[in-house]
Amino acid sequence: MIKILLACLTAFAVCIVVMPLVIMLSKKLKLRQTVLGYVDNHMSKNGTPTMGGIGFMIALTVASLAFSSKSKSLMIITLAVTLGYGIIGFLDDFVKVFFKRNKGLSPWQKIVFQVLMAAVVSFFAYNNPHVGDGVYVPFTFAQINFGILSIPFYILIFLAFTNSVNLTDGLDGLAAKVSCVFVLFFALLIGVAIYITGGDSPQAEEYTNLLVYCGALVGALVGFLCFNSFPAKIFMGDTGALALGGGLAALAIVTRMELIAPILGIVYVVTSLSVILQVVYFKLSHGKRIFLMAPLHHHFERKGMHENRISAIYASVTFAAGTLICLIMLLINNP
Repeated sequence: MIKILLACLTAFAVCIVVMPLVIMLSKKLKLRQTVLGYVDNHMSKNGTPTMGGIGFMIALTVASLAFSSKSKSLMIITLAVTLGYGIIGFLDDFVKVFFKRNKGLSPWQKIVFQVLMAAVVSFFAYNNPHVGDGVYVPFTFAQINFGILSIPFYILIFLAFTNSVNLTDGLDGLAAKVSCVFVLFFALLIGVAIYITGGDSPQAEEYTNLLVYCGALVGALVGFLCFNSFPAKIFMGDTGALALGGGLAALAIVTRMELIAPILGIVYVVTSLSVILQVVYFKLSHGKRIFLMAPLHHHFERKGMHENRISAIYASVTFAAGTLICLIMLLINNP
């Protein structure tokens, strides 16, 4: 527990120190966000420094490596995935900023990079004795086994998480606040897993180091929010959003909680569904819309709701989902 808290505090401190440097460098290199024309109510944010995800990734890396120990293969792969997806996001942001292409990499380029990264990690997970092809049934530690089909299933999880978190990153502090609550409760679920399955097993040691990663990520995100909350001094950009999505997906996969993660991350699910529904309905109805704007948080904005209120509601929904999940799991697994 001490190591987890120290990882959290260290990541927070590193982020607080690093972020002003990242902001200064972003301004010097003119790494600024160009707001898309259809989000006209965000025009005042045009020119805000971006790629702020670099800051919390540095903090996460330093704290995770400093306080992890012994058996930490799952933590290392989770951290590597976070950084790997962060690099993909960096390339996307780089294209936006230096080539003045507001949408960055093309959709096909993003998918190819994401699938390649996901395929490598999914193959590793499938062959890792602590992961394999098992997936926990929601709220229990009973397993279902997908066999070789687990590899494409893991790839699907990566694509779903990375793109959902990226879509959620549309308001000041929104993605960081929701992800912070998500990781906090995911850490509690890992703690429950250690308690239920026994704390002396090799898997428990691996999970303990994943808790260090979770603590470091929470600390890094809280530090980042000091600069990203409304009004944001810097955006995380795709650098941070894809890193977060990749890291959360990796956490779900290496702990075999792929089916519980979407329940905890209900906000991510609803955000993605709002976009899918909007696009499908728009095409089928020849131009009509379900929402005033998608993703859903922009719809709430159009209805007159302030960014801070939307972020608070989204984080509260995630908190409620996490509390409910933990209670159900404790009741079912420890009658």
